[in-house]
Formats: sequence, C-alpha cells, structure tokens
Amino acid sequence: MTPPFPVRSTPRFERTMKKLLKHHPELRGYLDRVWEILAGDPYNQTLTHPIKKLEGAKTGEGQYRLRLGRWRFRYDIQSNEVVLQDCSLRREDTYR
Repeated sequence: MTPPFPVRSTPRFERTMKKLLKHHPELRGYLDRVWEILAGDPYNQTLTHPIKKLEGAKTGEGQYRLRLGRWRFRYDIQSNEVVLQDCSLRREDTYR
C-alpha cells in the first residue's frame, strides 16, 4: 500500500470554502470525503473515484478534477503533495 499523500489547500481555496460554507453547510461532509480520497489515491489508480485529468490545464490552475455530487474540486499534484486549488458548485443551469 502506498503511503498517504499530504493534502493542503491554497489561500484562494480557503477563501472560496469560507464563502460557500455560509450557504451550503453540507459541503463540510464532502470536504472530509475529498481529503480522504486525495490522501489515498489522487491519481485514481484504483479507478474507483470520479477523478479526471484535465487537458490543457497548467500547474496552479488545477490539473485534476474530482467530482462529488454537484461539487467540483480542482487540484494539482506537486511531487508527493496534493494541492487543492478550487471548489465550485455545478448548478442545474450551468450548461444552458
């Protein structure tokens, strides 16, 4: 078994979370799950998580996306560390 990856977040991620948690308290449960998934398998080698490597995204923009329910978490993997970059809510009218 591989050792867990350290997970940290950027100040931008922290600001976004603070705003989102005011209106969506259920997000805290998703965030706990995100931390658990990313610490154990950020590359999705087990193919059990809804993780996608994004094409054309540069380091610092979130090269990977984890989808949990209506929430999208973007992160980078730098050497042996996972860095959460952004969190967003996919709304029903996103693609209309």
